[in-house]
Amino acid sequence: MHVLLISTYDMGRQPFGLASPAAWLKEAGLEVVCADLGKDRLDAAAVRDASLVAFFLPMHTATRLAMPVIDRVRAVNPDVPLAAYGLYAPLNADLLRARGVTHILGGEFEADLVSVARGGAAAAADSRGALPRLAFRVPDRAGLPDLARYATLQMAGERRLVGYTEATRGCKHRCRHCPIVPVYDGRFRAVPVDVVLADVRAQVAAGARHITFGDPDFFNGIRHAEMVMAGLARDCPGVTYDVIIKVEHLLQHAAQLPMLRDTGCAFVTSAVESVDDQVLGFLEKGHTRDDFEQVVARCRAIGLPLAATFVAFTPWTTPAAYLDLLETIDRLDLVDSVAPIQLAVRLLIPQGSRMLELADIQAIAGPFDPASLTYPWAHPDANVDALHAEIAAIVGRSLTSNRREVFARVWEAAHRHAGVAPARRQDDSIVSRAAIPYLNEPWYC
Repeated sequence: MHVLLISTYDMGRQPFGLASPAAWLKEAGLEVVCADLGKDRLDAAAVRDASLVAFFLPMHTATRLAMPVIDRVRAVNPDVPLAAYGLYAPLNADLLRARGVTHILGGEFEADLVSVARGGAAAAADSRGALPRLAFRVPDRAGLPDLARYATLQMAGERRLVGYTEATRGCKHRCRHCPIVPVYDGRFRAVPVDVVLADVRAQVAAGARHITFGDPDFFNGIRHAEMVMAGLARDCPGVTYDVIIKVEHLLQHAAQLPMLRDTGCAFVTSAVESVDDQVLGFLEKGHTRDDFEQVVARCRAIGLPLAATFVAFTPWTTPAAYLDLLETIDRLDLVDSVAPIQLAVRLLIPQGSRMLELADIQAIAGPFDPASLTYPWAHPDANVDALHAEIAAIVGRSLTSNRREVFARVWEAAHRHAGVAPARRQDDSIVSRAAIPYLNEPWYC
């Protein structure tokens, strides 16, 4: 049995979603070939030789890119069974089946993928409600491109190779706009600490000097997080890392913030999403604008960089509200900490989204669009959609530009659309700015 695992896009990182099932499949005695199409072309010979082709679909962009690849695989090997796994597989099950995918696996997919590869059934393949508890294996990264071909960390003039792992999967929260919720529905799974650390050590041995933890929220299990932090610092001195943590958890577990800093956390990403309390309520984020500002102050006080992410354009965004977002970022001295793409992110409404529970969304959302894999929506104020188009164009032309320069162009455009003169921004010559660590693949989707 020859299994071909395919990743189409994973935000510039070596795909954990290939390495983890590869370990399970090889342990079961199966031959595995991993294809990261973000780095290499699809090998037609590998497709022809495959007894099963499985697509890793962890996010929206990966799923859109996978659709034409599924067609290419079917053209090269018409009879090969196809599987899709990851968060976006069950969300798009009908579309995938229409393209010939017969096995749809959700979040905890490894054991089911082994079963399918052996010719059996997948216990949880067609049920979003089923969420097995797995005995996790250490990922097998043999056959994946070298870490040097992936995103790097830029920190104080130094470039560090980046590894990627997951200490937990799923999330115990149910933020309304989050694609994790339809699959995990408030549940999460902790990967044993020894498995996490073994994966980290293997990547450090392969040259990684920084590790990204892809957990939807690293502090979902705070004691588990503490053990991972302590183990990483002990086993891999000098290796830095980054994590994702909700604003409410950064407040709830404020006592653990110095431990993040002291064990090598280069920065914390937090999905702030909005500085409008009404919008935060619609999204069920669990924090307020004031909470966010408290977190900024606490992180800054201990020297822990915070990278905020936003959904800048929603059906409730107004030109004035967008200006308020920019002014808040500027006032809090976060311009260097916010990737420019975050200034252009527009709310996506995929299949299964809890956003469709809201009457405001039902009133503006069109029918599901299989090309975009979303329910498209137009803002009630055409000027806001025009503003978004201009901001997206500014950011799209400037992905590698200085963040302050991009912010200045966005600032001017936003004021023009709001019909007001540009306000005076903070004086960069007065404000002291430390170098902000960042990954050179800034997309967050």
